[in-house]
Amino acid sequence: MDMEDKLAKIGITGKLFKLYLAAVELGEAPVQEVAARAGLARTTAYDVLERLEQEELIRIEERGGRRFVVAEDPVGMLQRLELKKQVIGDLMPQIRSLYNRAKGKPQIRFYEGEEGIQTVLWDTLTCQGGTLLGILSMNELVETPGLDEMDAYIAERVKRDIKLKVLRSRDKEVEEIWPDGREQLRELRYAPEGISLGVTQYVYDDKVAILSSKRENYGLIIESEDFARLQSILFETLWAISMPAIAPLPARAAGRPAADAETGISPRPRAAAKRKSKA
Repeated sequence: MDMEDKLAKIGITGKLFKLYLAAVELGEAPVQEVAARAGLARTTAYDVLERLEQEELIRIEERGGRRFVVAEDPVGMLQRLELKKQVIGDLMPQIRSLYNRAKGKPQIRFYEGEEGIQTVLWDTLTCQGGTLLGILSMNELVETPGLDEMDAYIAERVKRDIKLKVLRSRDKEVEEIWPDGREQLRELRYAPEGISLGVTQYVYDDKVAILSSKRENYGLIIESEDFARLQSILFETLWAISMPAIAPLPARAAGRPAADAETGISPRPRAAAKRKSKA
């Protein structure tokens, strides 16, 4: 495949290709000279050169009453293509959501294996609403995708300023990690005793993401406005009867020291221990 065929794949075809190639070969030259090298009339060349300028492949400068064509560094073409790819990638969830909504059909995407679970996990960071509603099965997440992957994910979530309202069950806790707190934009509650949350689920925008156990080893994204709304309602219902990670403390009695704001532990036992040791 020659240069013309390859550039045609990114939309530089016909007169565009001829003028662009002439501009690159000349480096910089009057419009008339570039047009002549491309085998085009000057009037025709002006319209085509405007398109090349819009694509930032060339620039046109006025010098002493004449217009010169200056070719831009071709490396810039690659940089602009990478930028376009990044922008389209960032917008794709929104565009797909509009597309699916117009079709009126829910979309279900199934991903197998650890890589699939990671794909589904990181998709939650496409959240446009600013808040994830999460049900986390801690012992399963520690196994797959694992602590290192989760720590990287959490750091990126915080970087993107995405908050997390999360429900967990104490019977699934394995380590004292990922606490309630502003630093990691996390509000944590524990489900009532007897309710065991064994599967991880995130609700965001019009999506529901499910991360299975390592035994079943799959990830699932259901994109449906109605289903996401239902899961949000169920989450908020369970949230309302769940216990905050740091329960509200009773009003402080007069002369009695306040409990630590982070741990919820009163300093009185430590003081008592010191008095006992002095005795």
